[in-house]
Amino acid sequence: MPPDRSHISTEGRNPRSASLHTLSTRECVDLLRAEDAAVLTALEAAAPALAAFIDVLIPRFIAGGRLIYLGAGTSGRLGVLDASEAPPTFQLEPGRIVGLIAGGDLALRRSSEGLEDDPDGAHANLESLALTDADTILGIAAGATTPFVLGSFPLAKSFAPGCLTAFLTCSPCNQPPNVDCLIVLPTGPEVLTGSTRMKAGTATKLALNTISTTLMVRTGRVYENLMVDLRATNDKLRDRAARIISTLTGLERDRALALLDAAGGSVKVAVVMHRQGVSATEAGVLLDAHGGRLDRALGE
Repeated sequence: MPPDRSHISTEGRNPRSASLHTLSTRECVDLLRAEDAAVLTALEAAAPALAAFIDVLIPRFIAGGRLIYLGAGTSGRLGVLDASEAPPTFQLEPGRIVGLIAGGDLALRRSSEGLEDDPDGAHANLESLALTDADTILGIAAGATTPFVLGSFPLAKSFAPGCLTAFLTCSPCNQPPNVDCLIVLPTGPEVLTGSTRMKAGTATKLALNTISTTLMVRTGRVYENLMVDLRATNDKLRDRAARIISTLTGLERDRALALLDAAGGSVKVAVVMHRQGVSATEAGVLLDAHGGRLDRALGE
């Protein structure tokens, strides 16, 4: 018999949607909108745990460790999504943030729920990553019971005993064995009972946004609120890069674009060239000497 999960908050029935099948289109829209307000409340409740986790993660990441998301179904897809968006947004080296999903890439488009029941299902993926003590595993499971995720924690510790393990869930639970950090987003029962792609999925996406963006900010990949690690590889990004350079240098658009070209497409190099009056090569050396941080290269 399958385990009884009736006690899990994300599996409970929502009394506010008990008559869901009788609602008009507008009533459905209004109910869903009202229920989604619980997402921000859940994020607020989890804020201390999120900050504590990120603070432990930062020095490990700076030291070269990786952030590895691991999940099944919606949770796994959200982890893969966040991991895939980090390189183009922050010019992050491939492999620094990794997304693993039960069933592999095929599961991104096709349901493969059966694979989430294997507690050893992540063994091959984790082994292939050659985990180190600097790495961080963030397991994601809305209902807090997914064997694929819970089983990954002892596996990770067996490969790298000093690695950091964290568990992100939308159901209040006790801290599982082999988990160093527990993050709970208490979203409560879904409008459609058990459909954790809804409030739980939205809260998880926001939490992952918070983790990865704060990590990139705290490790120097953002200046003011600008995407300064951007590399201009198409027209849209050249336009955005030129606007960032104009904002930070006061140059007109045409001169900003010329400076961007002279900087090899690097916004940071372009800004240092102009503000410090140096060549592209010298700007690159200056940035390297300050760990790639634009503020420090500018003497701030």
